[in-house]
Amino acid sequence: MNERDIRNLLEAVRRGKLTVEGSLSKLRQLPYEDLGFAKIDHHRALRQGYPEVIFARGKTVKQVTEIARGMLRARGSQNVLITRANQKIFSAVNRLARGAHFHPLSGAIAIERSRANHGKGLILIVTAGTSDIPVAEEALVTARTMGNRAEAIYDVGVAGLHRLLEHRGKLAEARVIICVAGMEGALPSVVAGMVAAPVIAVPTSTGYGSSFGGLTALLAMLNSCASNVSVVNIDNGFGAGCVASVINRL
Repeated sequence: MNERDIRNLLEAVRRGKLTVEGSLSKLRQLPYEDLGFAKIDHHRALRQGYPEVIFARGKTVKQVTEIARGMLRARGSQNVLITRANQKIFSAVNRLARGAHFHPLSGAIAIERSRANHGKGLILIVTAGTSDIPVAEEALVTARTMGNRAEAIYDVGVAGLHRLLEHRGKLAEARVIICVAGMEGALPSVVAGMVAAPVIAVPTSTGYGSSFGGLTALLAMLNSCASNVSVVNIDNGFGAGCVASVINRL
């Protein structure tokens, strides 16, 4: 439930369309629903503006579907996002919600129940290389599912900087930029030096031996000379999309 759902509920009681007992039944699962193996935080959308997200990796298919079932049963208007899933999980979730959409590169599953735009501007996701797209897609799906206008520009890394310069207009338009890069992780500093918007840098595990699974890119981004760069963890497209959404609502 989010604030709008609560307002609609109270308005229904005020107009006599819903009894007090009926409203209590709807509110009874707040602040959370205990499934035994998981506690669904139904209150999070009201508290933070977006519902909790299901991290599928490490969970069984049954656990993911039961959590998703509980979130859908709450009948709120918020979208549901599942990250790091696979085709088997999607097949099970799709039986619960036929509107579910699977993004195979990132493993994200989005169940759209609202197309409301809560953001104030454009969230732009930029990648250094094609190998960074799975992480970027996770950020893109997250930003859109949380109610933002989000677009992506792929494969514009520093090995061919002219590819990035072609998109200067779009970079200037963005209210928040998510910059995804592996290898030496140089792209966020370049992008941040071109814009006034906050740049969220996402290091990826893409690279050869001395990239140390993304550690080289992470350290490079943390040491960026551009002062409008902040950094999330390696391959954390979801975290970048979530923070970008928070910024875009301010």
